[in-house]
Amino acid sequence: MSDVIVVGAGVVGAACAYYAARAGLDVTVLDRGPVAGGTTGAGEGNVLVSDKEPGPELELALLSSRLWRELAATGGGFEYEPKGGLVVAETPDVQERLVELAAEQDVPHEVVPADGLRALEPELAGGLAGGVHYPQDAQVQPMLAAARLLRHGADSFGRGALKVRLGVTVTGFTRSGDRVTGVRTSEGDMLAGAVVNAAGTWGGELAARAGVTLPILPRRGFILVTEPLPRPLIRHKVYTAAYVTNVASDSAGLETSAVVEGTPAGTVLIGASRERVGFDRTTSLPVLSRLAAQAVALFPALREVRAIRSYCGFRPYCPDHLPVIGADPRAPGLHHACGHEGAGIGLAPATGHLLAQVLTGRRPDLDLWPFRPDRFRSGEDR
Repeated sequence: MSDVIVVGAGVVGAACAYYAARAGLDVTVLDRGPVAGGTTGAGEGNVLVSDKEPGPELELALLSSRLWRELAATGGGFEYEPKGGLVVAETPDVQERLVELAAEQDVPHEVVPADGLRALEPELAGGLAGGVHYPQDAQVQPMLAAARLLRHGADSFGRGALKVRLGVTVTGFTRSGDRVTGVRTSEGDMLAGAVVNAAGTWGGELAARAGVTLPILPRRGFILVTEPLPRPLIRHKVYTAAYVTNVASDSAGLETSAVVEGTPAGTVLIGASRERVGFDRTTSLPVLSRLAAQAVALFPALREVRAIRSYCGFRPYCPDHLPVIGADPRAPGLHHACGHEGAGIGLAPATGHLLAQVLTGRRPDLDLWPFRPDRFRSGEDR
């Protein structure tokens, strides 16, 4: 019997397991697929503060940014790049709104006038009105990050403190009265002192098996990947102001905005699209064409670069755009760490750190009230 069972071996589940093991708990991670086989494996690896509005999610992002730096310094192995982010504006009005947002966020930033953009990004298109540079923005390789957190947790905190079992499907929960005491799986019942729902896009489905509602839905996104370039073309994570608007949007329809960044392998990642179409993985050539056109408009040199592949993933969307973190009072013994939408990779360490504090009876470093699992109205629009 484990102290904690974590359902989900994506980066959020891996971070929950890592910090729980570091806190002295015995942890078992279950996943029906491979490590990082869901949303994590289809992410860009963003660790951002720049796209967060002032409030609880920004506080979570700031804590997570610090924890990612600590993890990179003590273990690493997941291509942590503190490259910074550059948000650009096409018009003076948009630039004014970007500057206002940066002032409200009250995080380190530099307002960049139009004639200063190319000092940061020499290949950037002309005609832009300016931008804001965020030095704290970073990038990790998300699949490596999940794998390394699990490996480091298993190797560092006592023999058998963290175990991973893949190919195991959770079908329900065991109970003693109202209390969740473990999970029912394709390989039999497994008991634990607590269960953590880190099932990402499937977090709502898993919660329903415990008799509670979480209005989590998939929000599909595509990414284009270019051929490796002989020299770095893009220095920062660069995106247009429309990306900030799209992140906060409630629309179920298609939204796209230019997001462009390089990787240590020399490829360029191009996004971002958002649409709620269920779990439809059909490749959409019109969406990919729009993403390519937006990237070329931002970096004209990409016109001569070949795209070699694309992939899609499903962000775990919550109606209020906040993740679900903490103990569920409707099902004692069940905790949630899901619903992060497109920010799960960036917010994973803070989520795991705070949940480990809850699991060990300590006061969490941040107030988890805004993220509470029972904050949604019954039958909330999905």
